[in-house]
Amino acid sequence: MTRRRWLLGLAALVAVMLVGTGAVVATRLVSRPTPGPVAGPATPSPSTAAPTTPAPVTSSPTPPPGADLKGPLNLLLVGVDTRVSVPGWEPHADAVLVLHVPAGLGRAYLFSLPRDLVVDIPAYPKAGYPGGRTKLTHAMSYGSRVPGDKAHPSTEQGYELLRTTVSRYTGLRIDAGAVITFGGFDKLVDTLGGVDLYVDQRVASIHRRPDGRYRDRSGSTYTGPQMVYQPGNRHLTGWQALDYARQRYTAGGDYTRQRHQQQLIRALARKILDQQLARDPDRVEQVVGALGRTLVYVGGGRRLVDFAYALGGLPAEKFVLVGLPGDAVGSGGSYRGEQLLPVGRNFLAALRGGDADAYLAAHPSLRVRN
Repeated sequence: MTRRRWLLGLAALVAVMLVGTGAVVATRLVSRPTPGPVAGPATPSPSTAAPTTPAPVTSSPTPPPGADLKGPLNLLLVGVDTRVSVPGWEPHADAVLVLHVPAGLGRAYLFSLPRDLVVDIPAYPKAGYPGGRTKLTHAMSYGSRVPGDKAHPSTEQGYELLRTTVSRYTGLRIDAGAVITFGGFDKLVDTLGGVDLYVDQRVASIHRRPDGRYRDRSGSTYTGPQMVYQPGNRHLTGWQALDYARQRYTAGGDYTRQRHQQQLIRALARKILDQQLARDPDRVEQVVGALGRTLVYVGGGRRLVDFAYALGGLPAEKFVLVGLPGDAVGSGGSYRGEQLLPVGRNFLAALRGGDADAYLAAHPSLRVRN
């Protein structure tokens, strides 16, 4: 397989399975698959019998992977703030996105939960965590702790506690998910030929210079020229797309960053879905093997190829971005975190009840445009 085909397969695998966010490379593969259908030919092999004596049909064609996945499905995608060069650094959930695909798999809703959302995190004896009410991002780090081994936190454990926390907060059963970092994002986007995106506000980078180099840093102060993304239709290269989606010190703060990440995901999903890249099971399987220990995937016993194929037919125009507004939570004049406004919490109830379209029609400001 050529390098271009491998990267395109990676895009199809993660970007379509999680509708677009596979433009980043993850940290480790922990799929726990069970035996399932293996992709086979679309029609039975030609019979070797004489033409005048048709061979009896003894078996039906092998169904495509994930043929029994009809929905509804809920997929959890976690962007991890991790510093691999720091021994014992506990992963934090820097971005938490949920993809809801209703029955029929003909439509999808993607929404983000604020990393600072104040939630009840349940007790997790495996990590020695007693439970408590704190920011959502900490569920990942508290769950990752391995008693007696501070040097090797477990991303798999962290995901498990975060998944339980998100499921309880949203009321949605999480069917599968992945944990990712930003490494490799720019290379993948470049392989796809870049991405076309509407920049909805001026964004100044705290990370990069105009030529893509990382900015100089002296103590906690960044110095030197900075990359600036001006409003309008833009074609972004890989490093630009990654850099743009990372910025949170903008008008609107982390809620703006959530919107920009969703817009980027949708732009990538449209490009990948239009090319039908996820409907090649052999390519997806090869990508899974090539990724090895670079992807944290938890599929509840289902193979990643099953989800990739099942969602590969999702119409790109039916990919709906939803922004859930919130505000700060304080205690004694100090900042504790964020909470969703009632209009956002009620959207989750509408999603559970199958009334998302009607709710969005009544509350059009929740739909993320561009």
